[in-house]
Amino acid sequence: TQRLTRAVGKSLAMEMVLTGDRISAQEAKQSGLVSKVFPVDQLVSEAVRCGEKIASNSKLVSAMAKEAVNAAFELTLNEGTRFEKRLFHATFATEDRKEGMSAFVEKRRADFLDK
Repeated sequence: TQRLTRAVGKSLAMEMVLTGDRISAQEAKQSGLVSKVFPVDQLVSEAVRCGEKIASNSKLVSAMAKEAVNAAFELTLNEGTRFEKRLFHATFATEDRKEGMSAFVEKRRADFLDK
């Protein structure tokens, strides 16, 4: 209930929890509970496509980005921006940051080493 309320808001969370009613995929998307909705026959291919896109990024930097997003629910805005700044500065020591910036400047796809 804690995560649901943060995701969909108090009103919809209260309705879902107290009535046990399910919401449609479109309602879930509209409320922010899910980010995308696909027809059943496209679900697996779209999930794989999303996974491949995520996997093509630096695992190290992706983990930091995920940490920053998750921290947004637990920290104040001020604490969150400080946390994000520390993570950002931590990327300076990574090979992946250097590769990402070089690839951007050279207009090519980055080849991350997860270091």
